[in-house]
Amino acid sequence: MRVGILHSRIRQEEKLLLAELEARGVDVVRLHVEEVPLALAPGGPPPPFDGLDVVLERCISHSRATAVLRVLDGWGVPCVNPARVADVCGDKLATNVALCAAGVPTPRARVAFTPETALAALEELGYPAVLKPAVGSWGRLLAKVNDREAAEAVLEHKATLGSYHHSIFYLQEYVEKPGRDLRSFVVGDEVICAIARNSAHWITNTALGGRVENAPVTDEMRELSLAAAAACGGGVLAIDLLEAPQGLLVNEVNYTMEFKNSCAPTGVDIPARIVDWVLEVGAGRVVTPARAPLAAGGGV
Repeated sequence: MRVGILHSRIRQEEKLLLAELEARGVDVVRLHVEEVPLALAPGGPPPPFDGLDVVLERCISHSRATAVLRVLDGWGVPCVNPARVADVCGDKLATNVALCAAGVPTPRARVAFTPETALAALEELGYPAVLKPAVGSWGRLLAKVNDREAAEAVLEHKATLGSYHHSIFYLQEYVEKPGRDLRSFVVGDEVICAIARNSAHWITNTALGGRVENAPVTDEMRELSLAAAAACGGGVLAIDLLEAPQGLLVNEVNYTMEFKNSCAPTGVDIPARIVDWVLEVGAGRVVTPARAPLAAGGGV
């Protein structure tokens, strides 16, 4: 088995995955995303991708990851996760559309392209509300707006900044959380563990200081997590869940998740479980399970 690991920099997660692969005697090829050539030509993958049974994608940059995954998909190289999953999970709008189409409950959201239409949508959602970039991670560039004046200020800043991250206004209802949110880890057709991220701040990401503890996986968490994973294409995913008064809601789905702070509290060897799946994909033994949509409707 020859496994390629596509990476930006070697973080703790990549070190754990490399150690697990090497402990199993797997022939690992490190592929730095800034150094690999991508020849868009027929005839199969050229070096350094030729001869690989599977590629594990661990890039930090979403745009670079999806570019490489699309080329690998065209060459027929199996990937964890494949391009179609990265395309859906890396864009919050695409994720929301996929979840709603599958009947997975998610916070109500709106998309707008001008400050005026965004303000009208916010009035419909009600305050407080959350403004997010459609593409982004680690809790960056999120804004909670408590009233119209705050919304006007944030929207003006986004319109003036004018970058790709600000060109589409992705608006979401604010869900009052009990001082935490939940993240479940899905590998194939199994929820292997879950954590609670605790914080006094409304943004609970561990990258911003959220405190992690184990969260026992309930039947509701398992059903919702597997439905969300299936809606986005399946594979190795982390599902962010919000505890709302009406029940759990799927907030986001992550396709290249971090897990270094989750192994100890859950007692689950997450990199080993990921490597199990990677080797199954590389051996051609994986069939992504089809799961029927939930009865409940998604966010509207």
